Amino acid sequence: MQAVDFSKPGEKKKVIWAAVLGLVAVVFLWWTFFGFGSSKPTNTSRAAATPSGPGSRTTQAATPRQNQPAPSSEALDAAQLTPITYVPSSYSAPDVKRNIFAYYVPPAPKQTTVAAEPAPSPTPPPPLLLASLSPSNVYARSADFKLEVAGDKFTPATKIYVDGREFQTNYISPQQLSANVSASVIAAPGSRNILVRNADNSLYSNPAMLTIAAPPTPNYLYVGIISPHTRVDDTALVQDRSNKNILNVHRGDVLSGRFRVTSMSEKELVMIDTTLKIKHTLQMTEGDKGLGNPLTRPTPRVESEDDEP
Repeated sequence: MQAVDFSKPGEKKKVIWAAVLGLVAVVFLWWTFFGFGSSKPTNTSRAAATPSGPGSRTTQAATPRQNQPAPSSEALDAAQLTPITYVPSSYSAPDVKRNIFAYYVPPAPKQTTVAAEPAPSPTPPPPLLLASLSPSNVYARSADFKLEVAGDKFTPATKIYVDGREFQTNYISPQQLSANVSASVIAAPGSRNILVRNADNSLYSNPAMLTIAAPPTPNYLYVGIISPHTRVDDTALVQDRSNKNILNVHRGDVLSGRFRVTSMSEKELVMIDTTLKIKHTLQMTEGDKGLGNPLTRPTPRVESEDDEP
């Protein structure tokens, strides 16, 4: 081993530091294992002296009991006769805490299969075409008239129907038919359904409407009659509704330019519409009692011959 050369300034310092470090190490080891005269044992010695396991508690608890005196037989008998009161401890389950990760998942909706209704098929167009009526408007209570229909694809087998009633039809061309309609069909105002079809309804047309209008009526009231003894030239008293005037009329007179007086009696007055050939009957009434009504005029006093002195 090479000797230390103290002539060098650095070697001397190294030796001193090595001695100091060795002394510190010896002191630290002594304090660790033996201490410096303290009465309390260190944690290391306590851990080594204290036995581990459940048997250690039995040993420590048994040590102070050995120092106590043994109980007498009388004390043991009194302890055996003393009743023991047992109070059971209540047990309650801990509250269930809410799981923040659990959430309600609704069930999947049941898929109900709805049978799809088939779309209604479009109504096919009628095989025949009914374009127009002539006349399209008539007056109620008028006489029989001729109805002509215009359209397309008519055949000799097709007939004219009015409210489902077949009429004798004249085939003129594939575009025109005609039929005579009786007065009973148009006796009342309203509308009538016109249709062109054949007997088995294999050929039919679109419907058309015939309008039945109420006829014009005389604007007069029949209020009286003046009849001579011969009853040849009776005079009817009629009152105009518009101006309340009383008119004297005879058979054959025309009122308002269209109503001809045909007959009169003590009950009714009969007029004929010269344009529509419609008969109108006016029942005798008192009329509107105005200034023009002769029934409201005072009767003059007639002095008889017996009044002479």
